[in-house]
Amino acid sequence: MAAKKHIVILGGGVGGLEAATQLSHNPHVTITLIDKNNVHFWKPSLHEFASGTISEKGNLFAFNELAKRFGFSFIQSTLETIDRPNRTMTLENGQTLSYDTLVVALGSCANDFGTPGAKENCLFLNSLADATIIHDRFRSLIERAQLTNEPVHLGIVGGGATGVQLAAELCQAIDNTPGLGPETRRRLLKPTLVEASDRLLAAFPPKVSEEAQAQLEALGFEVITKGMVSEVGCGYIALKDGRRIDSNFPIWAAGVKACAATSLLKDLELSRSGQIMVTATLQTTKDPAIFAIGDCARMEVNPVAPTAQAARQEGRYVGRIAIPRQIAGKAPTPFVYTDRGAVVALGQYNAWGMWPSKKEFGGHGLGAKLARFIHEGLFRQHQMSLSGLVRTLALTVKEHLRPNNPDLNGKEDETKGH
Repeated sequence: MAAKKHIVILGGGVGGLEAATQLSHNPHVTITLIDKNNVHFWKPSLHEFASGTISEKGNLFAFNELAKRFGFSFIQSTLETIDRPNRTMTLENGQTLSYDTLVVALGSCANDFGTPGAKENCLFLNSLADATIIHDRFRSLIERAQLTNEPVHLGIVGGGATGVQLAAELCQAIDNTPGLGPETRRRLLKPTLVEASDRLLAAFPPKVSEEAQAQLEALGFEVITKGMVSEVGCGYIALKDGRRIDSNFPIWAAGVKACAATSLLKDLELSRSGQIMVTATLQTTKDPAIFAIGDCARMEVNPVAPTAQAARQEGRYVGRIAIPRQIAGKAPTPFVYTDRGAVVALGQYNAWGMWPSKKEFGGHGLGAKLARFIHEGLFRQHQMSLSGLVRTLALTVKEHLRPNNPDLNGKEDETKGH
């Protein structure tokens, strides 16, 4: 009987975990998943963790528990060095592993484009730890504003989905805090959102951009489009046209680049933003024993956007098709991305969707409710695949009956995991 092939997966995000769970059904492999965190989270919900509008309880998934459930091994560490010719790697914790096939799913982080002062003065939203830092800073500033009557000058750089959704969720956190509400928000929060292009949500139709901007403006945001940031200083954001925006709470949500750890694989072909270049079968252009998926990878032809939807499809393809065929000595069939549309939700205020045909819906009435339903449904589908139907239904009902309302008055809601 042939020895089982050892599959090592670097990164336990949406794509990496999808690959692991799909491969767990294959009797011809053993799987080791490596991640720097001890829990898996749904990255599209990071802005909700940052605002405190959802609880960590029930919405984080311990890798050790997932490993037992799906039959893979888990190591909490990061890659330190790799020896591709001998197919071995050394981890930061000192362990050395050999692999037959490596799946790189390291994800992405915000791209500050080398803007002076951005790294030193802005908060970023790349990880659960970042979300906790933003939440704690937000809570502290709002508490201080209540005492001093000096408003918080929030400055968000980036008008893509992350930026606009975070903007709305931070407003919702104040609105839903007992004793605060919309009037207090308008007094305590002076928010600005800066986008370099000529409209928000550039991936969506122009109508959605217009309505989203109007919604943010109704919440009190000054929305600046065609605003190129030249510098972020202590207490301000400077634009190239000479404008200077007061901000004691600057958050950078503009652009993405591959996780810095891809530099450890620098002998592979990398794009300008550090993404690993892959073929139509998601194998790296220089080493067919290494697959790269999700935000850290870029296809040579017909690249797909760095979204959770794409990462999940790529993880499923690698686990179900590509690696099993490779093990069987067959050439993998090309990966085919299926665009299932997109949704964006501005908290409780509004939501929009875009069908695969690029036709928009939402913004008011049943359309907005449908978009919000789909937005939550994508997470619940993922949650169900990891926790099962019964636990997911129970948590969904509980969260709808008793929403997680953050307390920005000095005491956290008892359901909050921070």
